[in-house]
This record gives sequence, structure tokens and C-alpha cells, in this order.
Amino acid sequence: MKKAVVLLSGGLDSATVLAIAKSQGYECYCLSLDYHQRHVAELKAAERVANSLGAAAHRTAQLDLSMFGGSALTDNNIDVPEAPTDGIPVTYVPARNTIMLSLALAWAETLGAQDIFIGVNALDYSGYPDCRQEYVSAFQRMANLATKSAVEGKTITVHAPLIDMTKAEIIKCGHALNFDYGMTVSCYQADSEGRACGLCDSCRFRKEGFANAGLQDPTHYQSRV
Repeated sequence: MKKAVVLLSGGLDSATVLAIAKSQGYECYCLSLDYHQRHVAELKAAERVANSLGAAAHRTAQLDLSMFGGSALTDNNIDVPEAPTDGIPVTYVPARNTIMLSLALAWAETLGAQDIFIGVNALDYSGYPDCRQEYVSAFQRMANLATKSAVEGKTITVHAPLIDMTKAEIIKCGHALNFDYGMTVSCYQADSEGRACGLCDSCRFRKEGFANAGLQDPTHYQSRV
């Protein structure tokens, strides 16, 4: 069985990617990142998802990105927008995907795995530059220049199976794989129990996705919604 490192945030997209990787026969090693994010409840969700889908291992790396701030997800002085905004929103976390992919690359090389899965999406997303196919392809090229395993012929492939899918298509895909989205937390400002605000970008995309997919939304919302 081929090994793969799967980046698992605890949200809808990364959980779907884990379900896809499992369905393709990979032995999955899940990696989450505790970067002192506002929505820390997603880490508990990641643990639930990894256990439910039978991951071979699940590890959570610790890296305090709040020391830099610069994002509504790492700086409590910056409010999470509750209405659509122009340009790249303040929920963008500088270099987050690059950091997470680098950690996944290090673990993959240690495991002897040649595959990394990430749940980035370039359609129903907030305009983050590190969610584009150009970025994923560039990271893969870098990975195959930077690692001992690749130099010795065991090249790395970075899989982004959701990259061109709408949120509704992603949800339908997970539904076809019998995945329970009630385990996941997508909200940027979920409370300590994982209940969603229903107003941030991530909640909006998620609600619209379930509506467009014609499926019941299992999200647990805060009482104000």
C-alpha cells in the first residue's frame, strides 16, 4: 500500500481529500497544524475525521504564527469579516500553505512516501494566492529539487484533487464516499464547541455548497444564526 501525507485542517475540503486518498488505496498519514489560529476547534475536528477514516497516524505540528500576526485568523485585534470584501481578505494567513506543505514534505520523506495531498480549491474560495494550481505546481517542482529522495529518483507528487471543483461538487464527492460532514469545522470564528458563526466567508461558501448540492447542511451553528 502506498503511503501519503494528507494535510488535514478539520474543515470540509481537507476531510474530503482524506476520503479521496483513502478511496484510492493510500495509507494515509494526516498532518494538522496548530498555528494559534482563532478557530482552534478545527483541530478537534481533524482528530475526529482522522480517527473516523482510519488514518495510519495523525500528528499536529505546533508553530505559533500569532507571533507575526497579519491575519484575522492569528491576530485577535483584526476582526473576521462577516460580509464579502474586495481583494484578498484579511483571513489570508501569510505563507500558511507553504509552511504546511513544507512540514508535509519533511514527514513524507521520512516515511518514504512520494505523495502529498492538500485540499486547496481555486473556485469557491476567498482569493488566496496559495490556493491556485500554479502555486501547487511550483511547490512540487521545488520539492523535487530540495529533497534527497527526489534526487535519488523517488519524486514527490503534490495532489490537489479539489482544485477545479465547486463547493457543491466537493460536497457531492464526499457524500458519494459516505463521509459525514457533521464532523468537520470550517468556520473562521467557530466557538470552543465548534459551532459556526454562519457569516464569515468560509461559512458562506459552505452553506451555499450544501444548498447547491441539494443536500442537508449538517453544520452546527451558533444561536445567533
